[in-house]
Amino acid sequence: MTATAHRPVLVVDFGAQYAQLIARRVREAHVFSEIVPSTMTAADMAAKNPSAIVLSGGPSSVYAEGAPQLDVGVFDMGVPIFGICYGFQAMAQALGGDVARTGLSEFGGTTMTVTDPASALFAGTPSEQIVWMSHGDSVHRAPDGFTVTAVTEGAPVAAFEDGERRFAGVQFHPEVLHSQHGQAVLETFLHKIAGLEPSWTASNVIDEQVESIRAQVGDKLVICGLSGGVDSAVAAALVHRAVGDNLTCVFVDHGLLRKGEREQVENDYVAATGIRLKVVDASERFLAELDGVTDPEEKRKTIGRLFIRVFEDAAREVVEEAGSAGQDVEFLVQGTLYPDVVESGGGTGTANIKSHHNVGGLPDDLQFALVEPLRALFKDEVRAVGAELGLPAEMVWRHPFPGPGLAIRIVGAVSRDRLEILREADAIVRAEVSAAGLDRSIWQFPVVLLADVRSVGVQGDGRTYGHPIVLRPVSSEDAMTADWSRLPYELLAKISTRITNEVREVNRVVLDVTSKPPGTIEWE
Repeated sequence: MTATAHRPVLVVDFGAQYAQLIARRVREAHVFSEIVPSTMTAADMAAKNPSAIVLSGGPSSVYAEGAPQLDVGVFDMGVPIFGICYGFQAMAQALGGDVARTGLSEFGGTTMTVTDPASALFAGTPSEQIVWMSHGDSVHRAPDGFTVTAVTEGAPVAAFEDGERRFAGVQFHPEVLHSQHGQAVLETFLHKIAGLEPSWTASNVIDEQVESIRAQVGDKLVICGLSGGVDSAVAAALVHRAVGDNLTCVFVDHGLLRKGEREQVENDYVAATGIRLKVVDASERFLAELDGVTDPEEKRKTIGRLFIRVFEDAAREVVEEAGSAGQDVEFLVQGTLYPDVVESGGGTGTANIKSHHNVGGLPDDLQFALVEPLRALFKDEVRAVGAELGLPAEMVWRHPFPGPGLAIRIVGAVSRDRLEILREADAIVRAEVSAAGLDRSIWQFPVVLLADVRSVGVQGDGRTYGHPIVLRPVSSEDAMTADWSRLPYELLAKISTRITNEVREVNRVVLDVTSKPPGTIEWE
């Protein structure tokens, strides 16, 4: 069951790098979507009561050994289906069409000609348009009942439709911006062919989640792990709207925070929301547990487990302070997002990229039932919900900051001295980016300390042997994919000069210019 009353459009993931992007584009059409693995049976898909199904692209040939397969029973479910690239070919093959190697592979921008003026899919778009292709095989013959509606030089069947069954498919990638009318084509399928109402909005998400939270929680006591970031802030505001003063936010100062964060949460968030806040200083406890830990996965899981133990202690104090004798805190609110679930191996049936502390790092003996009102949302959707709830802009647009804090921005063991080095460097970066007016044009700006790496430098006419700091500015829509931000050289020079002048333990500043994929946003 999804986290919303909306029936989902299921995006079937065949291993495409763009599966998450397809899900986002569906949501941009104001229709709720959910990613599922291609290994899911038709019965399990039917149990989700989908409003439509989109078959994603993928890197394989439909004829390759071990190529992802689709349960053909999907085509008998009576729901509209849209195939994209590999999904288009899998659809054609499953329904009796022919897929073959033509020797005319197409990659990148390609001119496509719409051959059927009566096409429902391409209504309102030009007869010739640039689309983004990435295929070797091609559909040679459409299945019975389908009309071929578009061709390219390398694809004799570039699109087809079966209006009676509300099936359609395209060889190109409508989800990428390089396809000139791709979003229009996708929206035509969703709104016109599938007949879905564009009702997935921030306002509806709030109404549905408030109702869902009330049904789950009732009149019980709730605590929320507030980090100061947008995710936990929005999650807490949603729950507060649902249950009022039955919610207490717990802010854990784990000693891994950036400069000034505790003060910001204690003053700004409480003033903006009126939510009851309890601050717990557990820095000594966290630093003791992390002593000597260098593996990033172990760091995340250690922090995740300890967070829960701290929350359990705080919950007992909340009960005592509230004078609620005999009533336990049964629920814990988390700002878990959809990308957290996907990257932790819980969204698509793919491999675990990294265990997010709030997904893969929770202890088995968790004493709370989780309330996760944002679990189905991407980051930009969370921001929209936050704005709709009336949270301050500086809170809604705050750069994402990981729950494990600076611990995963230190490559190597975590110590108080190393945290202080990174904290000062990070503060300089944030101040200069803000002064340059670039806060909103950068998605996230991790500043990383390579703690176990040193290099020779010269400072004050003397030899130094200091740490390098890595700057990792990235641009993204939802953190599923990202590119490095092209910052002005003058800004980079100013940041570098300030860090090496003001943080004496650092003698080198470097810039990470890796996209995601292949890299991740955080260095770990």
